[in-house]
Amino acid sequence: MLTEKHILLIGGDARHLEIIRKLSTLDAKISLTGFEQLDDGFIGASKYLLDEIEWETVDAIILPVSGMSEEGRIDTVFSNESLTLSLGQLERTPAHCTIYSGISNTYLDQLVKKSNRALVKLMERDDVAIYNSIPTAEGALMMAIQHTDFTIHNANVAILGLGRIGMTIARSFAALGAKVKVGARETSLLARINEMGLKPFHTKHILQELRDVDICINTIPARMITARVLAEMPLHSLIIDLASNAGGTDFRYAEKRGMKAMLVPGMPGIVAPKTAGQILANILADLLKSDEDEE
Repeated sequence: MLTEKHILLIGGDARHLEIIRKLSTLDAKISLTGFEQLDDGFIGASKYLLDEIEWETVDAIILPVSGMSEEGRIDTVFSNESLTLSLGQLERTPAHCTIYSGISNTYLDQLVKKSNRALVKLMERDDVAIYNSIPTAEGALMMAIQHTDFTIHNANVAILGLGRIGMTIARSFAALGAKVKVGARETSLLARINEMGLKPFHTKHILQELRDVDICINTIPARMITARVLAEMPLHSLIIDLASNAGGTDFRYAEKRGMKAMLVPGMPGIVAPKTAGQILANILADLLKSDEDEE
């Protein structure tokens, strides 16, 4: 249980509703900022403006999965209020206060460093990434079906990257009968791709390997599908870019060629916000209870 543990949620989307529900059942004291348009009533949860928060009592701060912008702006779908977390606010929290965010950036890194507070980046955890790979794969399948006029069965599909997400996507497309090849750099990953019964290729050969693809799914957060690569790909190829930040595709050149290329980061929150929220809620509950045990 998290009885009397004061947890502040700042901003967020539909995934955060599941987090609030979970923390409420654990008897936590929950403060919500950026949720004034939320009609749901949650036991133990109260809405506040940022300047109304009793920072001296806050044990943990939960930020959106997207974290915050480089200017410190925090997005929320339940408010029109401009939300910004400042150094002064963080420094008023107890020394044990921990910040939980999906990802981080220079602004947030500097904020926690200067305030000497702990930061947990949830999306970098193996368990979160593996759980999230399930709705991500389902979303990639959904988009592939919606945006093509051919079956996935027998289609030529290239997956770039065999990380925690790429592996699940590769298995899912192969299970539907696609002819799947996977690009990676490490020899161990190339061996794993072969063990999975799929065709491995080194990403240095991406130009040649994408010349015959019907669907290409990128999970590598680096510029992989360049203008030169796009120029060699079939015009009907569908590109689904799941990489963070700006993705790994030259979207300007893809549009110029008339190719369909989509950047879709945060797929779990788009296609299955309830499931994605439950994943985060369960992980956060375990982390918060573990912190409480250590105190």
